[in-house]
Amino acid sequence: MSFSIGTSSAGMGPGQMVRSFGQEVEGRAFDRRIALRLLGFLRPHWRRMTVAFALMLLTTALSLATPYLVKVAIDQYIARGDETGLAGVALLTAGAFVGIYLTTAGQQYLLSWVGQQVLATLRAQLFRHLQDLSLSYHDTHIVGVTISRVINDVAVINELLSQGLLTIVGDALVLAGIVVVMLSMSPRLALLTFSVLPIMVLATWLFARRAQVAYRQTRARIAAVVGDLAEDIAGMRVIQAFAQEDATRERFDTVNQANRDANVAAMSLSLAFLPAVEFLGMLATGIVLWFGGLAVARDELTLGVVVAFLAYVSRFFQPIQELSRLYTTLQAAMAGGERVLALLDTPPQVQDQPDAVEMPPIAGLVELRDVTFAYRSADGSSGADHSSGTDEPAAAVRDVNLTIAPGQTVALVGPTGAGKTTIANLVARFYEVSEGAVLVDGIDVRQVTQRSLRRQMGLVPQDPFLFSGTIADNIRFGRPDAPDDIVEEAARIANAHAFIVALPDGYATRVLEGGVNLSVGQRQLVCIARAVLADPRLLILDEATSSVDTVTEVLIQEALARLLTGRTAIVIAHRLGTVRHADLICVVDNGRIVEQGRHEELLAQGGVYHTLYERQFVAAMPGPARA
Repeated sequence: MSFSIGTSSAGMGPGQMVRSFGQEVEGRAFDRRIALRLLGFLRPHWRRMTVAFALMLLTTALSLATPYLVKVAIDQYIARGDETGLAGVALLTAGAFVGIYLTTAGQQYLLSWVGQQVLATLRAQLFRHLQDLSLSYHDTHIVGVTISRVINDVAVINELLSQGLLTIVGDALVLAGIVVVMLSMSPRLALLTFSVLPIMVLATWLFARRAQVAYRQTRARIAAVVGDLAEDIAGMRVIQAFAQEDATRERFDTVNQANRDANVAAMSLSLAFLPAVEFLGMLATGIVLWFGGLAVARDELTLGVVVAFLAYVSRFFQPIQELSRLYTTLQAAMAGGERVLALLDTPPQVQDQPDAVEMPPIAGLVELRDVTFAYRSADGSSGADHSSGTDEPAAAVRDVNLTIAPGQTVALVGPTGAGKTTIANLVARFYEVSEGAVLVDGIDVRQVTQRSLRRQMGLVPQDPFLFSGTIADNIRFGRPDAPDDIVEEAARIANAHAFIVALPDGYATRVLEGGVNLSVGQRQLVCIARAVLADPRLLILDEATSSVDTVTEVLIQEALARLLTGRTAIVIAHRLGTVRHADLICVVDNGRIVEQGRHEELLAQGGVYHTLYERQFVAAMPGPARA
């Protein structure tokens, strides 16, 4: 397939490309638009969030009340020796602590429940959207980076939505409540205690500025690590075949160390900031002890007020520490939310029109009328052809006109990169034509829904892909409800039954990752059985015998002959010997159909097909035979 992801990736190696996708553009520390959209995921759970909010208010009120109860106990009952009154206050204090425990437990349970629901909903929505996105998106985005969006970015968003929001509100209320209570008990001592706040504000501002950059870098670096790891695991066979373990290890070490450095830098900020908060808390405690102690000695304050102040001061700086931690969560969630929403906002390049209808049963007439197509880059723009000094799109297919009669087998042949697979993909509407139209039974494929069109089409790829599960599961992939006898019949038609029943578990044999426990030919026979069971009216074969031995090739050819009977078929061929008996052979070169005809007709023309044939067959024969 002729393919380009745009000039931005030109000249990049795999590792460079992964790292380039992992680097994100810096945004704002808080984006109101992103925050409001993320809050929308909580809307279905507003009842539980309301109950959790009410429990949080109770927790805040009880935590503010306990130091004040200690003050009352000291000043009104301990100082006077009133044991009865002291017992009552002690019971109230104990009840407050029990209430704090219960309300906190209930709040945490509700938030955890909501968090898991949001997590599942958001990931499911992302997965559905990834399925809706056109192949052009998956062609231009690295799998590992996309996985990082669905796993890592969604996790930090969920942490903010489920835990962070109420914690931020609760901590803010605690801070405000402590300020009010301390001012009501002793305005002078409260103001002296708050003298450390300007230093706190300055430290927080410095921390926030640096954290914004640091935590955005951590999100970008982990995406690069996941992307590089996924790529290397997928290409492990190639890595080992070319003995490039050391090179790929060094490349991964570079990405991994960059991730380590970014996280160390982010943690260093927290480790510098949190001790500063603790120091200021101890300084405030010292202020209360000194000035409060002097006030008690002068009978200006009671001992209970000073004890309550000490309790409030210790609690005053706890929410500040918590808010500083939540700020990092907010940074990560804003960065992750920006990327996740960008993914959700990415429109499929191939979409059903609002008035699209269901495709009626296909008879098999296929027409391409003046079809031109150019692949688009990751940003959605067409790759420009700069070689001619213009910005015209570099078309992979140009002015293609082709009519395939119902039940006809048409072979597309030509050199690598000529546009053969692209033409087949346009018929299946995996991509949208740039100009012209593709019609099936006289209906423009853009006028029908994609699902109704593809349900009546079958694909046997060049590289057979099997999913995890059993062999039977893979055969019935297109018809999950097919009974076992129909599955077996499809396997017999595909010449797959014999090797399947020879396996230890037969049709229940599990397919390992990548189908490594089956040969390429066996995987291809299973894929043919899958197509047989789906019973498509229109079939696309992408050189199904290019990677198999001669014995398996015979089995595949026999299976395909049965599969093609009565169906319209587009066969993409690299080996001309497999298409000699096709009803029509189209020679594709540089995105155009340059020759059409049957095998003998094209040989007689002495054109491109004749040249390709000589290269594959005549040139490979011994000298006397050529003569």
